[in-house]
Amino acid sequence: MGGEDARLRAVVSLAQAMAATHTPRESWRAAAHGAREALGGNFAALSVWERDLGRLRVLVNDGERAAGEEEFPEDETYPVHQFPEITEFLHERWAGGGEPNAWVETAVEPPGGEAGYCHERVTALRRRGRGCCVVAPIVLHGRAWGELYVARPVAMAVFDAADADFATVLASVAAAGIAQTERLEEVRRLAFTDPLTGLANRRAVDMRLDEAVERHRTEGAVVSLVVCDLNGLKRVNDTRGHAVGDRLLERFGSVLSLCGAMLPGALAARLGGDEFCLLSVGPSADEVVAVGEQLCLRAGELEVGEGVACGVASTGDPIGEVRSARRLFRLADAAQYRAKAARAVKPVVAGRDGGVLRLADTPPPAPHDRRRFRGRG
Repeated sequence: MGGEDARLRAVVSLAQAMAATHTPRESWRAAAHGAREALGGNFAALSVWERDLGRLRVLVNDGERAAGEEEFPEDETYPVHQFPEITEFLHERWAGGGEPNAWVETAVEPPGGEAGYCHERVTALRRRGRGCCVVAPIVLHGRAWGELYVARPVAMAVFDAADADFATVLASVAAAGIAQTERLEEVRRLAFTDPLTGLANRRAVDMRLDEAVERHRTEGAVVSLVVCDLNGLKRVNDTRGHAVGDRLLERFGSVLSLCGAMLPGALAARLGGDEFCLLSVGPSADEVVAVGEQLCLRAGELEVGEGVACGVASTGDPIGEVRSARRLFRLADAAQYRAKAARAVKPVVAGRDGGVLRLADTPPPAPHDRRRFRGRG
């Protein structure tokens, strides 16, 4: 009875730990750590099945790691064809007949080779000084998702059938927690993503820019903002239809993403309508301006539209003190306004164009200009 109570408490503890996670990494670690503690192992791993690549990819290693094992490995993968004991699971032949059950492997080869024996598992156990392991399949939304793996050292007792049954229960609890975290991550992603282009949205830019300006104030980091306005979008919508206009927005979003990749860690975003931006922290103002020039060049080569008006503001240029994100946004917006008015084919840069600072401080009152400088005092 005492053993059953202990296992019930372990299940509750794992469920609570999974419920407290907020990110995928936290849920992976909680699943592996909780299962290892509950089963009395010294090592645990959680892996996902990458269907398109036909392999298991390790997400997290918890406990006493062997040489070469990292907590969150970048590229620890195993071709599934090397593990015949999971073929039934991966092909979901259990579907409709209950959850797939966990199984036990040991570092000792069974005489004559028995059903379920996997040479690759045995070899891996021996190579890492482990005596046995229990492997529990994880199912999400009725589909094979991955596996939970818990091992013990040679000196400890070998897992038995009761341990395998318990591992099956733990895997179900872990699966529920992982599914919850994935839903939260999807909601979070949608909240900060532009649905048409897949780029970040204005909310994401505002959050990242506030953090960036704080880094500038405390660490002196160079913060640069490139604000872009697609030329001719309304004409495309009016003459060729909104489907073509949406395609133009998507294509330019791809160009912006490509150019943003030239600046390590840059955030590419659609602010709304035909307005886009790049936020860079670290690279010099000259590097950002060079990327802006590339952006203008590539935008001019798109098969529809009329290029892009581009303005740049960087704390690496003589633009005065930048104490707030709004100030940097206002300067970049003013530079972009001048670029659009002049039909410039290259970026206008605050601090390098004498009129930008004056324009930012005294914006034009033109009634038709519905977006410039709003709320950016």
